[in-house]
Amino acid sequence: QVQLVESGGGLVQPGGSLRLSCAASKTLFDMYAVYWYRQAPGKERELVAWSSSRAGPHYADFAEGRFTISRDNVKNTVDLHMKNLRSEDTAVYYCNYLNNWGQGTQVTVFS
Repeated sequence: QVQLVESGGGLVQPGGSLRLSCAASKTLFDMYAVYWYRQAPGKERELVAWSSSRAGPHYADFAEGRFTISRDNVKNTVDLHMKNLRSEDTAVYYCNYLNNWGQGTQVTVFS
């Protein structure tokens, strides 16, 4: 089992940026994908982005061009850099690796 800890959430105005980070307690093997999900109040959890050595980075349509996922297999971290944030990006963001979940980090975009 792998423990995952997300950080970097906060309050930001529309158009702003945030960098989320997910730290893993064990090695993140390249061959396995790491995922970022989010869940807004009253909505189902949805996939935001994922990355693996085989498939590279992939993004949900709403994230394409605004979000960038990057992983550091030495530090065992996976970051999600988000720019041009919108109010609809407000959610709790979670990382997932081999069916392990972190506790999430809150992102609130407000004007």
